[in-house]
Amino acid sequence: MALAVVRDLNEARSPASEEELADFETDVLAGLVLARSSAGLADGTIRKEVGQLEQIRSWFGRPLWEMQSADADNYFGRVLRTSPSGTRHARAQALEVYFTFLELRFQAELHRMTGRVVSCPLDEMNRPRGRKDAKLRIPPSEGQVKAMFTGWAGELATCRKFAPTARNYAAARLMSEVGLRVNELRHLDLADVKWDLGRFGKLHVRIGKGARGSGPRERMVPLINDAGRTLRWYIEDVWGQFEGDHTRPGAPLFPSERKARDGSCARVGADPLRTGLAEAAAAFLPDWSDTLTPHVLRHFCASQLYLHGMDLVAIQETLGHAWIATTMKYVHVHRSRIEDAWAEGQRRAAQRLRGLV
Repeated sequence: MALAVVRDLNEARSPASEEELADFETDVLAGLVLARSSAGLADGTIRKEVGQLEQIRSWFGRPLWEMQSADADNYFGRVLRTSPSGTRHARAQALEVYFTFLELRFQAELHRMTGRVVSCPLDEMNRPRGRKDAKLRIPPSEGQVKAMFTGWAGELATCRKFAPTARNYAAARLMSEVGLRVNELRHLDLADVKWDLGRFGKLHVRIGKGARGSGPRERMVPLINDAGRTLRWYIEDVWGQFEGDHTRPGAPLFPSERKARDGSCARVGADPLRTGLAEAAAAFLPDWSDTLTPHVLRHFCASQLYLHGMDLVAIQETLGHAWIATTMKYVHVHRSRIEDAWAEGQRRAAQRLRGLV
């Protein structure tokens, strides 16, 4: 029996030119974008994923399919050694997606042009470890937040620009009362306030945060926890001072001081809302001047709703979480709650023993 000739798979059959390889690299990336779009990922998620790949490509200086395990060791072990864990995980995930796509769609063509066999440079030895968990954000107490809003409300009578200051105040109140995100707040329209729905009225959040890159998720948020009173005061006493037309479709609930090109009220950006909260914290809650952010107010809202008796599933729906495990990370129970529960358990056990005696 004659032996067959075995060809080394790493040998290129017909070497391609630099121009052909450059075009091929562009085609691969374009195909990846289209495939991720077909999978239902939001445009913003796809742009971030491509941006991560471009960062790695810029450092590597050659097509990504040429990366070896030693290159990944150098990149994640040295270049990104001190980078935030979120950055490391995002780059690693994007790289794995790229090589999976390359293997599924272009493996044969890549071997024909370069002689290379697709192999992801990340393996069990160099893949960034750990979970990308949310940072623990312990919110201030109810008394501290109340003191800040009391001081902030007092400032409204003497501030230089009443309308934008009152707008930032109302937005921060809604963050603490029903846990809205900054981006959700700024995208609300005046027509999204549905006073006739439910017992207290509801907010139609159209641009809610999606899960796993699925894009915006809508939800209805009830105006509980004094949120309805905050909104009524803001709409009746503040909104009109921006000189907006309440009959115009798409009129923003939180307008900017600046006008759009057509003369209508523009939508406020996230930065003015963040800055307004930071300045209020510095003035009326100085111990939290560097740490009180909109997201901390979201944690504060979840904790207060739980402490006041709302169940976790209801809080999950209010905050717009896809998983209740995420909601549990937002709930920070009162410092003595666990001890009180333990003491109550001991009291019940002592009563049962007393009955036996």
